[in-house]
Amino acid sequence: MMKVAIVGTGYVGLPTGVGLAELGNKVVCVDKIEDKINRLNRGELTLYEDGLEELFKKNVAAGMLSFTTDMETAVKDADIVMLAVGTPPHPLTKEADLKYIYAAAAELAPFLTGYTVVATKSTVPVGTGDEVEEIVRKNNSKADFDVVSLPEFLREGFAIHDFFNPDRIVIGAESDKARNMLLELYRPFAGKCEFLCVKRRSSETIKYASNAFLAMKIHYINEMADFCEKSGADIREVAKGMGLDSRIGKKFLNPGPGYGGSCFPKDTNAMAQMGKKYGTRLNLIETTIAENDARKARMGQRVIETIREHPEGKIAVLGLAFKGGTDDCRESPAIDIIKEMIRHSRNIRVYDPKALANAKAILNNTVSYAESVEEACKDAEVAVILTEWEDFRHLDLARLKKIMRCPKIVDMRNMLCGEEVVAAGFDYQCIGRK
Repeated sequence: MMKVAIVGTGYVGLPTGVGLAELGNKVVCVDKIEDKINRLNRGELTLYEDGLEELFKKNVAAGMLSFTTDMETAVKDADIVMLAVGTPPHPLTKEADLKYIYAAAAELAPFLTGYTVVATKSTVPVGTGDEVEEIVRKNNSKADFDVVSLPEFLREGFAIHDFFNPDRIVIGAESDKARNMLLELYRPFAGKCEFLCVKRRSSETIKYASNAFLAMKIHYINEMADFCEKSGADIREVAKGMGLDSRIGKKFLNPGPGYGGSCFPKDTNAMAQMGKKYGTRLNLIETTIAENDARKARMGQRVIETIREHPEGKIAVLGLAFKGGTDDCRESPAIDIIKEMIRHSRNIRVYDPKALANAKAILNNTVSYAESVEEACKDAEVAVILTEWEDFRHLDLARLKKIMRCPKIVDMRNMLCGEEVVAAGFDYQCIGRK
């Protein structure tokens, strides 16, 4: 058993802490936000993540997982300290803003005792580990430590599943001692996944390169969907045919309104900025960023077009989170599409099974909020599906047809069977098919 301190209790830090505690480690999570820590200590989750609650309560009750606002309590005698704080995009340059990483490194440094591995779990630009090492040394010249890169590959909505079923564990370390400690921490996964031990700068690059590639794959299938709509092909059939090629693979071939979330927009922008810093033009990434932004605007205009004969008609929006399985609305395509619609309509009513609170903090009073699908759709000119919640796959079409003013559905996640929707008397639009 190791003592692990995790700095940050967000969508990375909290699932990681719960997972490591479940593996038998003593985990202390530290965060500056006192209200968040108080809630966690009362047994209240501060974010929604499928499968998290049961393991969270189990390990808190067993004394394997605890929370504090005191950095010394968390870090003292820790074998490993993981930095899992935010690296949001700078509002002007779009570079990763590392102020939270650097502040955490400076704050924890004085409390390091014995040999400690400081692992950067947050997604950070190449060379950040060098800076963290310098900051820790500056604030504790006697510390015995190594800084490693330990990128996370947890999908929001599937973070617990991904923690216990990793594709790979990447360790970017410059010393055998640090590398061996992390190999021991993750020993329960030996034989279950690939362990890749690389240089620290390579590890920092792997996460950005992976996310940028997946974003480009999403953009590509969206372009193919646009082509299919014009040419008469069916994107479902095209994507299936592509995915059967093992060199391409089936994943991330689902067309939609554009990518979003806390990772892809931030990381593609940061990768593009790193390219400029090192004098390398990353044309594919830069084009993907620009076209993804333009796509979301076009999707908003597509919805507005459906109410052109009744511009004051109500638009019902189903889904606000950037994807199903999470309550996270950061950089959500749904939010951006709604903002585009707001430019043309003030009669928008929205619903999401988990993300209403987070959406309200962004949209405020620019839209109205519903507590159910039916409440959102009542008297609506059109219903728009923007997030792939499983609930939306099983809509009561007969009921919706009775309560909507006009039976129209724009399905931007291709959740529904078009033939069934049309048979139920709806005007139906989806992505990648006429």
